[in-house]
Amino acid sequence: MMKKPDLKIVLLGDMNVGKTSLLHRYMERRFQDTVSTVGGAFYLKQWGPYNISIWDTAGREQFHGLGSMYCRSASAIILTYDVSNMQSLLELEERFLGLTDTASDDCIFVVVGNKIDLTEDCEAENDLEVDRPRSSSTSKVRKQVTKEDAIALYKRIMKYRMVDDSHAPAAEKMCFESSAKTGYNVDVLFESVFNMVIPLIVKKRANEPYDTVNLAQISREKQTKKGCC
Repeated sequence: MMKKPDLKIVLLGDMNVGKTSLLHRYMERRFQDTVSTVGGAFYLKQWGPYNISIWDTAGREQFHGLGSMYCRSASAIILTYDVSNMQSLLELEERFLGLTDTASDDCIFVVVGNKIDLTEDCEAENDLEVDRPRSSSTSKVRKQVTKEDAIALYKRIMKYRMVDDSHAPAAEKMCFESSAKTGYNVDVLFESVFNMVIPLIVKKRANEPYDTVNLAQISREKQTKKGCC
C-alpha cells in the first residue's frame, strides 16, 4: 500500500526544459529521451523517516490550467529553465509564477537551469560517472542565461511572495545549474530541497492533533446521555 506523503514538491517550467529528465535521472539513476508530460505525474521518495511526493507537471499551454491544482499546498517548487534558452527563464515569471499562489504560505522556491552540458562554457563534470557526453559528437550552443539572471529572478519571486529579504534564504543558495544527461548537480539539487523541507514536515506534524481516543471522555459522555430525560 502506498504511504501517505508528508508533503509535496512540484517541478514547474516550460516544455522541453528537461523537468521529466531531471526527475528520471534522480529517481531512476539514468537519462532517457522523454516525451512531453501529459497533465502530471509523480514519484514518492523516502527521505529518512519522511515520505515526499515529487510532482512533474506539463509545460504545454493546453495543460497550463492544471498547474495551480498541482501546486496546491506544495511545500517546495522547483522552477526549471533551459540555460540555452532565455525565453524559458522569462516564461517562469510570465506564465508559471502565478500558478504558485495555491502553494503553502511557507513554500520554498528553487530555480534550476538545466542542460548545462550543451553549452560552450560548460564546466560540468559527470558526478555519476555514467552517460558522459562526448564533446566531439555533441555540438555546443551559446549559454543564454547566466547564474546572475536566475538569482535576479529568485529575488523577484521573493518580492512577489512578499517575503522579507531578512527572512528569505540567500538567493545564491537557491539557484542551481544542472544536467539531467550527465547527472551534474542533480543529486545536489533534489537533496538540498529535501533537507530544506524537513523543518516544514516537523512543523506540520507538531501542529497536527494526536489521533488518539480518550476512553474516559467517551465513558462520561455515555453516562450523561443515559441520565438525560
